[in-house]
Amino acid sequence: MERRFARLRPGTSPERSGYYAVPDDGMCLSTFLVIDRPGHPGEALLGRLDPEADWFGIGALTPERVASIGRRWTLPASQLLYFEGPDEAAHRVLREQLATAVSSLPAPRVVSEAYRRAGSSARDPHWDLQFIYRFPWPRPEPPRAPVWKELAFVDVSSVPRSDLGRGHGDILELAGLPPKG
Repeated sequence: MERRFARLRPGTSPERSGYYAVPDDGMCLSTFLVIDRPGHPGEALLGRLDPEADWFGIGALTPERVASIGRRWTLPASQLLYFEGPDEAAHRVLREQLATAVSSLPAPRVVSEAYRRAGSSARDPHWDLQFIYRFPWPRPEPPRAPVWKELAFVDVSSVPRSDLGRGHGDILELAGLPPKG
């Protein structure tokens, strides 16, 4: 692959400006919350989406994507809004998806992945920059929030990767909690 710097601007010539275009198959900047239950290593807060909730406004999930996730477990997560920082996005996810707030967050683990998506004929792979926040929940019971059918602390090692939606098995593995199989 040719050497291109992640200095992005549409409609410019890199030879003259030093800027490159967004990758052909797109790019996502996302924040993930991996919330542990104290005293229960290997458990993380996972939820099953309520398809009646406004997931498009909450996390850019179209009704078709919500339907494709079905009853699989997912993490509280979202792409960043334009010009939003990762910490701001994490606080927004806490507010909008978990109906709560915390006073401070740990530093995120930052991961960059580029991969070819199935069915894509784009010249470039899809590029993800992921900000993974892992921290303990301050209470023994999971939060309650109306955008989820279910929120629970789940032993991740007992969950088959196929029971996790949106590639969240990969995120859990990157956070040190590999799913089953």
